Amino acid sequence: MRPPFDHVRTWIFDLDNTLYPAETDLFALIDERMGTYVAELMKVDLVEARRIQKAYYYQHGTTLAGLMLDHGVDPHHFLDYVHDIDMDRVQPCPVTAAGLAQLPGRKLIFTNGDVKYASRVLARLGLDDQFEAIHDIHATQYQPKPHEAAYASLIDALNIDPATALFVDDLARNLRPAKQLGMTTVWMNNGSDGGNHDHDHSYIDHEITALGEWLAALTQETAG
Repeated sequence: MRPPFDHVRTWIFDLDNTLYPAETDLFALIDERMGTYVAELMKVDLVEARRIQKAYYYQHGTTLAGLMLDHGVDPHHFLDYVHDIDMDRVQPCPVTAAGLAQLPGRKLIFTNGDVKYASRVLARLGLDDQFEAIHDIHATQYQPKPHEAAYASLIDALNIDPATALFVDDLARNLRPAKQLGMTTVWMNNGSDGGNHDHDHSYIDHEITALGEWLAALTQETAG
């Protein structure tokens, strides 16, 4: 791999709105089920449930984190419920698949979802054989990105050297801890909801708008 990526030995990718386009809007389906879950749990209407849900998200990083803290919600039950969605809108991208296949070194998924859900998404994308491991919300002990503990657990569990690692995420705020640890950071600026929240170029090394095109450019340069 040529500069400025010749030092990268571990390629770490967020899942949602990173490995597939933001316009797929898979999260809209999950968001709807989260609202229903909160409404049923707290015996409130869907409008109030959405307010509570979003307050937890912005305060704790995920709705789940707030529900666990305030209501002792079982994370497995919650995640199984909200991820029980139709995956038909997720379509393979051959350009992304080809680019990932050409990357040298390790390839990992780092997600605030769980392995079960991530595996379903990867299968729909045709990428289920591309990644060595999925570091999920259970593995982080329910400390979601961008909590520093989530990144520490990733590094420890998968024996990663941050100095030779690169992290791609569509949420700019999730790149700050990665940069502070010494990783190369790539912001997927694809218009995803909240993607530019807490945006600061001091912790963003590279900015891209389409994963497949970026990977194609990298791997074509390498092949050349």
